[in-house]
Amino acid sequence: EVEKVNAIFVTQDLPDIYTGPAWGGELDGIIKAANEGQLVDISDKLDQYPNLARSIAPENVPPALYEKAIDAYGGKKYLLLQNQPATGEDGMDWLYGFYVRKDIAEQLDVDPQSIRTKDDLYNFLKKIRDAGLTANGQKVIPLGGFHNGWAVTIGNTMFWSGASYLPQSDGTLEHHFFTKEYEEYTLYYRKLMEEGLLDPEVFTHTDPIAKEKILQGRIAVLAAHYPAILDASKEYVLQHPGSDYVPIGPLEWAGTSPNAPAALNIQGNNVTAITKKAKNVDAALRLLDFLASDEGFMLARYGVEGVHWEMVDGKPAAKQEWFDKFTNDPTGKVRKNEGIGIGLESLTGLDRINSGAGGDIWMDKDRKAAMDFAREILRPNGVRVISEYNPGDLMSKSPQWEMLKPSMDQIGDAWKEAVFARSDEEALQIINELRSQILNTGYREAIQYTMDNLQDRKIVTEQLPN
Repeated sequence: EVEKVNAIFVTQDLPDIYTGPAWGGELDGIIKAANEGQLVDISDKLDQYPNLARSIAPENVPPALYEKAIDAYGGKKYLLLQNQPATGEDGMDWLYGFYVRKDIAEQLDVDPQSIRTKDDLYNFLKKIRDAGLTANGQKVIPLGGFHNGWAVTIGNTMFWSGASYLPQSDGTLEHHFFTKEYEEYTLYYRKLMEEGLLDPEVFTHTDPIAKEKILQGRIAVLAAHYPAILDASKEYVLQHPGSDYVPIGPLEWAGTSPNAPAALNIQGNNVTAITKKAKNVDAALRLLDFLASDEGFMLARYGVEGVHWEMVDGKPAAKQEWFDKFTNDPTGKVRKNEGIGIGLESLTGLDRINSGAGGDIWMDKDRKAAMDFAREILRPNGVRVISEYNPGDLMSKSPQWEMLKPSMDQIGDAWKEAVFARSDEEALQIINELRSQILNTGYREAIQYTMDNLQDRKIVTEQLPN
């Protein structure tokens, strides 16, 4: 996705309205576009569009994100934030984790909740491989994921706390890529790949191919968030009762207290901008402001009032006819053909799904029960919303960042290369070569800049995926 963001601005093949992730390289790319004058400054128009103004009011944006992406252009405004929880009850816990087919766990006589450590997980995957299970005429793959490896890498939190920058015993900070724990994590996944426990195509296959494997019954354990797993496996489960994916663990969370609540980054998931190629800026703003209104918010999620849903006791409620149609369609096409859940919900401003609407009125009772069960297993100590500062946001402002960033952007690719290495030594050589490159492009100076400018900010020291 980072490449796509960069490419549209390089080629000038721009949409009128851009919406993309509010994190990572994609966010950096759109901030760069703003600084280069490729986006429309909407600061003098926000007073005409109150729903948009509300979405980027300081009190409605996480402080670090506000400083980095919203209020970072000398008074000009280029970006809107989408789906930031309006209240605490609106935050979404996606329940990322490792999930195993219930029938396979039962066949192997393994209780998924007995798997707690990295060794437990490894031994369980070996047991699946050694059982010689087949589906659709092919071997069952012990561990798989979705497009481009999403999200098999979430096992990193069995090795360190999940934070990107880790405090050291001497009071300094270090990016996790430079730690011993990162090496152990890399070699663990290399072992999974070498021993046939991890799908060898997981980092290259597309979403349709990944879902085809799931629908063929060929993936024993999936790593992702639970809604994606439930959606992808729904058709198979209807045809094979008892093959539901259920949570493993909870797995060990390195460097944290056993009683620590799950630390989750719950914030808006997209930023939206109008590009310089837009033919009618005010028309684009009118559309975005409508979608961010209460009417637009519910239209995108629920459909047409009086047709798909109605108000009951002051709350939206699904009409039974459409609830049944959507529930009985495992493909989701019926709902999408009605214009519901087609992506417009990513443009609806503050997320008030519970505080201002009626929750997920389309969730059937079986799905709700599955989500509640997974939450009970994976969140025994509840949830804590992260409010601390990410040092990476400061590092990106360092004088070294322009030279350093291309090297840092290679970490993910280097890790994948190391996972496929012929030996542990070769894997570590790949990691160390990139470490040297990063050091030679200003990493130590950038870390020092970050520490010098953190001042009294508390930093993120533990984080689970969300």
